[in-house]
Amino acid sequence: MPLVMLCPACDLAHRRPNAPASGRTRCVRCREPLQRALATGMDSVIALGACALVLLWLSNFYPLVSMHVNGASRETTLAGAALGLYEQHDRMLAMLVFLTIVVAPLLQVVTLLYVLIPLWRGRRAYGQNFVIRLITRVRPWSFTEVFLLGTVVALVRLAKFAHVVPGVALWSCGLLMLCLSALTSRAPPEQLWRWAGRGQT
Repeated sequence: MPLVMLCPACDLAHRRPNAPASGRTRCVRCREPLQRALATGMDSVIALGACALVLLWLSNFYPLVSMHVNGASRETTLAGAALGLYEQHDRMLAMLVFLTIVVAPLLQVVTLLYVLIPLWRGRRAYGQNFVIRLITRVRPWSFTEVFLLGTVVALVRLAKFAHVVPGVALWSCGLLMLCLSALTSRAPPEQLWRWAGRGQT
């Protein structure tokens, strides 16, 4: 565990106390709690992770949107959006979109479940500490909410020129965004390390 902790509200650095998190340690500048007592059980985080996997599958294998223009119809998926950028010679942008909306969320959920399911069963996953560090590195690269916001803005503009029908993937992508946010909130790095240290819920 790091010896220094940052206030989540004002980013003031503090020495980490030796006492366990109780929710009573507060920032000396803004009085925001530095350590929150997290009552979230491992069961609920694993359930959220399984839900996120289902939503990822729906988001990548069902149409994101369907457009009807002059009698012609066209639809695309999340991976199809990245492929479309690649075919338009925007290869770096296509790679970035694919990594941030497909690879990063999938890696985040899979690695989280890889660590938590053995802990839930009273065991320890192989390379557990490395995987927890990997989770903290991958989370900032998941831009599902940015992609969803850009997609909604684009669809509003396209609606003036074509009949736009939101697909299953668009709705599941929105739910996935909420699910990933809940996972980040309920299983922050300090909670993961706490579970790993105890080896049980």
